[in-house]
Amino acid sequence: FIIISLSFSYIQAQYRNGGRNGSTLPRSQTPPPTPEVKTPDELVDEEMPKILKAVDLNTFEQAILRSILVKYIQKRSELQILNLEPQKAREEFQKIIKDQDEELKAQLPEEKYNAFIESQKNNYKKPKNKKKKRKKKN
Repeated sequence: FIIISLSFSYIQAQYRNGGRNGSTLPRSQTPPPTPEVKTPDELVDEEMPKILKAVDLNTFEQAILRSILVKYIQKRSELQILNLEPQKAREEFQKIIKDQDEELKAQLPEEKYNAFIESQKNNYKKPKNKKKKRKKKN
């Protein structure tokens, strides 16, 4: 009698699961959404407001900076597509960074270039002027 009732329970469980042998997979799967790939122009457009908050650039200097950044982001993207071995990719990335810095230095006034580099290090935040605290005299 126990064997018959266990068999009956097993058959009912299979019937409820649609004969899937206890599988818990959903009947229809939807592929995960693919992340939207942004163009170099879109990436630079997102960062420019932060950069302009940190570095005071005129319209001409903004155009120069934007074109250089777009150019080198495009080069980095192309390098990633090549899927080089890690050491070679690292060397190429370093070369791209060096070339970008040289071009920025050549195209921007020195103080604007230095301000841009400094703001990059600080994630495009304007450096705060530290005020010296005066000791109170009693």
